[in-house]
Amino acid sequence: MSASSDLFQPARLGALHLRNRVVMAPLTRSRAGAGDAPGPLNAEYYRQRATAGLIVTEASQISPQGKGYAFTPGCYTPEQEAGWRLVTDAVHGAGGHVVLQLWHVGRISHPDLQPGHALPVAPSAIRPEGQAFTEEGFKPHPTPRALETGEMAGIVRDYAHAAEVAKRAGFDGVEIHAANGYLLDQFIRDSTNQRDDRYGGPAANRIRLTLEVAEAVCAVWGGDRVGIRLSPLTNQVGGIPLDSDPMGTYGLLVEELNRFELAYLHCVEGVTQGSRDEPEGFSFQRLRARFNGGYIANNGYTREMALRARHDDLADFICFGRPFIGNPDLVERLRRDAPLNTDNKSTWYGGGAEGYTDYPMLDAA
Repeated sequence: MSASSDLFQPARLGALHLRNRVVMAPLTRSRAGAGDAPGPLNAEYYRQRATAGLIVTEASQISPQGKGYAFTPGCYTPEQEAGWRLVTDAVHGAGGHVVLQLWHVGRISHPDLQPGHALPVAPSAIRPEGQAFTEEGFKPHPTPRALETGEMAGIVRDYAHAAEVAKRAGFDGVEIHAANGYLLDQFIRDSTNQRDDRYGGPAANRIRLTLEVAEAVCAVWGGDRVGIRLSPLTNQVGGIPLDSDPMGTYGLLVEELNRFELAYLHCVEGVTQGSRDEPEGFSFQRLRARFNGGYIANNGYTREMALRARHDDLADFICFGRPFIGNPDLVERLRRDAPLNTDNKSTWYGGGAEGYTDYPMLDAA
């Protein structure tokens, strides 16, 4: 297998005609400016990486309540819209495509990050493990407040509003973040959802909020420009336990999502940044088979793994995360099988251009 692989050839994903099958994963970098708005530095960062077939932006909160980390961007104010327009113009000017990831963190937050110093919200009042990254440093997560049934419609409206802002900002589509132990994932799993209303109990109720969000977002964009990210086996964000029946629960969700004719399903295969092992009874290929759109595979892919996945038709597109941090020209490096830059972990979150836009391109190096 070599650079002749169709990994590097044009392909269609929903309504999008992409230059290759390499996707840049959403990567939180905590470099938003005042008012959680992107700026010129963020535009340059994404422009440098526009040779990816598709860029999925860093997760962006849909509302002030949806924020869980310091200096992360939002997508709900005019200032944020203007900042994201800088990004989309830069990516499109370089011939790329970019979608915005819509995010509500739920319980993975802290009062310091919430409007009015309020408690974070969640399906149930279950305290997550770990600490929140605030502007004053790391602080333990508190026990969240359980959302009232009557608040769900407002959450859905916030997703729809953020989708509208993203559309005005010039994105090519949006990705619903229903993975990694954040709000929608908290509702999906019976380990973190102990509700007894129409949003809790059996799996059909626990997936209800995600389906309502998908319907609202698709009403803005059309399904062929909307994707969704799932991570059925990830457990490290807030120490979220797995659902008692991941195959049954996420399989039902994927089948129900088919009514919206989404562009793609983006799966973290295994534990994020960890093991790719599948427990007995679970299979990402079975999950993929139950979905009618494109399938983006993610988690620890190397060049050889990506080439093999395309050769064996195990995924339609391959998503790379951390390699894109230090290698803005990752696609060309993969094509040539060239060495990769080593990224500086100390500059992953927060700061300025160092460790963000100053990594050398292949030919410059």
